[in-house]
Amino acid sequence: MTKHIGIVACSAEGAALCYRTICTEAPRLMGRYAHPEVTMHTHSLADYMRAIEAKDWEGVAGLMISSAKKVASVGAEFAICPDNTIHQAFDLAVKQSPIPWLHIAEVVAEEAKRHGYQYLGVLGTRYLMEGPVYPGKLSAAGIRHRIPEKADRERINEIIFDELVAGIFTAASRIYFSKVINKLKKEGCDAVVLGCTEIPLLITQKESSLPVLDSTRLLARAALRKAISK
Repeated sequence: MTKHIGIVACSAEGAALCYRTICTEAPRLMGRYAHPEVTMHTHSLADYMRAIEAKDWEGVAGLMISSAKKVASVGAEFAICPDNTIHQAFDLAVKQSPIPWLHIAEVVAEEAKRHGYQYLGVLGTRYLMEGPVYPGKLSAAGIRHRIPEKADRERINEIIFDELVAGIFTAASRIYFSKVINKLKKEGCDAVVLGCTEIPLLITQKESSLPVLDSTRLLARAALRKAISK
């Protein structure tokens, strides 16, 4: 028996990649065509953005709790959220959640530590790069981090919200991200966190001069391991 995975989604592209990763990588561990039961729920991204832009993290948590209750009501035994930014409301959400959660930054920190990385560049939305989601988890693992300079943070944020969440992936944006990663490498980083769940759809290891930590797929794999664990 495997555990039923609940996906508390926010933006479509990252959530779809997470779901797809679970389903396509499971057969290697479980047998042909097999994967755990998965239920996903998401409120409108517009609802999330209204709360995020108002810095209403209790409002964000409320949406996350609502989704967690819905997936739990149909049997999900634990939850994951393939969205780094709204993890800023994680602690508020888990207090009222009927099921336990995996934390995306903890999963990334564990993978970084496994590889011996010591200084990570963190890419994501402006809210994520400038927020508390990664600093605490990386510090607890003994890992330092760095974010891009302000102009790059603003441009990255624009690309995410104007393009990536809408499924738009351009060569120009791919080149821009690659240049930012090169800067982080010159500043001493030994790996880079793709800390927006859509970034891995734009940037692969091929386009990065640093080893990439793909938060979306790492979370999916951690959920898969938990689901099949005894």
